[in-house]
Amino acid sequence: MTSLDQLKQFTTVVADSGDFRLLETYKPQDATTNPSLILKSVQKDDYRPLLEKTVRDNKGKPIGHIIDELIIAFGQEILKIIPGRVSTEVDARLSFDTAATIDKAHSLIEAYKGYGVDPKRVLIKIASTWEGIRAAEKLQSEGIDCNMTLLFSLSQAVACADAKAKLISPFVGRIYDWYKKNAGADWNEARDGGANDPGVVSVKKIYSYYKKFGYPTEVMGASFRTVSQITELAGCDLLTISPDLLQKLADSNDPVTRKLDPAAAKNESIERIAVDESSFRFAMNDEAMATEKLAEGIRAFAADAVKLEKLIVELQK
Repeated sequence: MTSLDQLKQFTTVVADSGDFRLLETYKPQDATTNPSLILKSVQKDDYRPLLEKTVRDNKGKPIGHIIDELIIAFGQEILKIIPGRVSTEVDARLSFDTAATIDKAHSLIEAYKGYGVDPKRVLIKIASTWEGIRAAEKLQSEGIDCNMTLLFSLSQAVACADAKAKLISPFVGRIYDWYKKNAGADWNEARDGGANDPGVVSVKKIYSYYKKFGYPTEVMGASFRTVSQITELAGCDLLTISPDLLQKLADSNDPVTRKLDPAAAKNESIERIAVDESSFRFAMNDEAMATEKLAEGIRAFAADAVKLEKLIVELQK
């Protein structure tokens, strides 16, 4: 049995890709996308016709509408292949605007419904800022499920769970990147990787907190750099994995054992944390890694959204 098949016994495997033609190979349950993945895909010859058709079919429409239609076109293609849900991201430039995030989520869901897609197969992906979490709270109360992304800290995770978010995506690899860069020459992969990897430790802490206190919010580890980071989180509710790492797991027969278990988490000694706006902002300010990676992630997704817009403008000429 491959390592990927073994992992699927403990964890729901999700494909982290806009390249929907690869999905049939790995048979994930769900799929996630973001502006960077969509941008990467539409620059490939295989997906250029989908971009051109979307631009052609929406001639004269505002650029924001065309972007949404493109994202939804990818979402629909993905949903034809996978049995579960697709995550569709709200424009990162709305990350600090609760009302605009809610409006964008409504328009995305309505557009999906217009194409005959069951809204329960769509997760609206929102940055885990205070404003984003408040938007998710409102959307969840309306029955619109949210995937909270760019999550790097326990305080973000607790606030998301209190808001009844459907799912969170803590970014394992980006946490690892930050600590490795900060350590510089002092970083020792044998000592600081594996079970001691800071990204792995962060997700384990969040998972244990949720299971200890009975939060139904799903934990989906994301942004992996190595197979080890994935296998150390076997048992996590979901793991969203890039095609190259899915391939490595599919090519391997190394044993994968369950590392995260809800029953074990129930017995851990963990104190409940109260999070309001002021304590959330202070906790984020107090954790340099979380503050820096959240800001960096929003900037990067926003920059790729701008690049996508420019690509569409060029096609319209």
